[in-house]
Amino acid sequence: MSPLIMADAVHAHYGESHVLQGVSLRIGAGESIGLLGRNGMGKSTLIRTIMGHVPATGGTITVRGRDCTRSAPHQVSRLGVAYVPEGRGIFPNLNVRENLQVAARRGYDGRNDWTYERVLDTFPRLSERLDHGGQQLSGGEQQMLAIGRALMTNPDVLILDEATEGLAPLIIAEIWRIIAAVRGTGMSTLIVDRNYRKVLAHTDRCVVLEKGCLVEAQDSAALAERPETLMRYLGV
Repeated sequence: MSPLIMADAVHAHYGESHVLQGVSLRIGAGESIGLLGRNGMGKSTLIRTIMGHVPATGGTITVRGRDCTRSAPHQVSRLGVAYVPEGRGIFPNLNVRENLQVAARRGYDGRNDWTYERVLDTFPRLSERLDHGGQQLSGGEQQMLAIGRALMTNPDVLILDEATEGLAPLIIAEIWRIIAAVRGTGMSTLIVDRNYRKVLAHTDRCVVLEKGCLVEAQDSAALAERPETLMRYLGV
């Protein structure tokens, strides 16, 4: 089966800075992939390059077998890829209901599994805040809204960049519960998070970046049994 997303020897620059140096990544249907590495190693850049926010300066990116190396973000999204960025990116001038409904659409194959009602059932806290503006929500509520809004697009791949950063422990636990529930539906996920133990526990495979290069790619369970590798590349 061909992968949903394939990044092959991808390079990316910020000006003179060569951030990604030939990174390859494959995400298959139903797979959950962890993306690990210290801060500044290229994790968010890889995601943003896949999504079309950062132009690739080398290599190729395909989604569903279609060349998306130079595609705009909305074109990648239309192929069934949902992105929850670091910083959440919700619309502060819209209320919770509007933030969700503005994103509502059927999936790439016409599916409509993630309805407005299902999202509110998954995030009951949001159902109590429907008329609150995005700027009135707590950080945890904003993160739930960002994930819920992504699910409203009925994606086949959900990409989460630092979904638990800066949140209270109870909210962090709730976010991981939701990630596990989404994974249980068979949706593919790509997860970046500083809590490597949680990433390893909620993914099938992990890749590790070091200075813009892929240095490890293996089953999450196997990587969890290699503390020397985790210490070398993550400093833990």
